[in-house]
Amino acid sequence: MDLTYSNRIQDESGKDGGVRPLSTALKVLEVLAFFSDKRRPQRLSDVATGLGLSRATAYQRLLTLVAAGWLEQDEGGAYRLSMLATRMAVAALDQADIGTRADPMLHRLAEATGETASLSIIDRGQPCIVARVETDTLLRAEQKIGTMMSLEGSASGRILVAYAEAAQLERLRRGPHPLPAEDTLPEIRAKGYALSSGYTQTGVIAIAAPVFDQPGRCSATLSLVVPQIRFDEARFAGPLVEAAAELSRHLQGGAS
Repeated sequence: MDLTYSNRIQDESGKDGGVRPLSTALKVLEVLAFFSDKRRPQRLSDVATGLGLSRATAYQRLLTLVAAGWLEQDEGGAYRLSMLATRMAVAALDQADIGTRADPMLHRLAEATGETASLSIIDRGQPCIVARVETDTLLRAEQKIGTMMSLEGSASGRILVAYAEAAQLERLRRGPHPLPAEDTLPEIRAKGYALSSGYTQTGVIAIAAPVFDQPGRCSATLSLVVPQIRFDEARFAGPLVEAAAELSRHLQGGAS
């Protein structure tokens, strides 16, 4: 192997070394992303229309993803994500040292408060719910795993911006998504938690707290999503902040 090229591909500085991504792979992955926010299986015509592709091109890309195990067809011939996506998501959380450690914490928090508890991380510039534990109460707020939220209005988004490192904050500022007002961030850091704006989802209020990883970065948030009629900031803030701090200690290798 050419040593110059070998050095390029082994470069961990974050630079591409002049190597460009495979356009064909990106086009196929675009189809996979299309399925990520769909609640039900999609037919060939749905994919072609949604992505502005010819039926032949859409079919070829769907066939590729089926062969790779990312998609499968249901009894009616529509396409849906396979469970490989779930396994990959779990692996991603575990590699980030969050998945298995967060699950018992979410259960304890949900049991202690009687409300839905969620773990969110930042994904493609927005908060994304990656784990959730619901309660058995008849009236509860429902947010599915994979839900993308607002940086500006969601409690988790406000936390991720308030505690972002300088480089990450600059990337978020350059991104397409609105950020919370700068003058709200010091108060969030002072309190140690944030509330949702109330305009992103009517009838519920979310409260979120930061989770810090081994290097001390805010890598995730713990949150509670509560129907507005029974939301009590004083009641929920303490257990939530305590649970987030305990998870942070676990991630940093300390005792609970």
